[in-house]
Amino acid sequence: MNYQAHIEITSGKRSGKPCVKGTRITVYDVLGWLANGMSTTEILEDFSELNAEQIHACLAYAADREHHLTVIHAA
Repeated sequence: MNYQAHIEITSGKRSGKPCVKGTRITVYDVLGWLANGMSTTEILEDFSELNAEQIHACLAYAADREHHLTVIHAA
């Protein structure tokens, strides 16, 4: 999934956190809703400005970020 088509980071908008384009909804908002048990359908019902592809883009963004994490072990 090309999440870049759906996620933007704009300084001054939600403190520079990644947001769904055209909204003030952050990737972390969407991930939090999913983690707390909301279904995609429930999110779409509550936030009509979102679509299913944008929710999947948030998941793809998070997966990509997780893939690029580096762990530094203290000696």
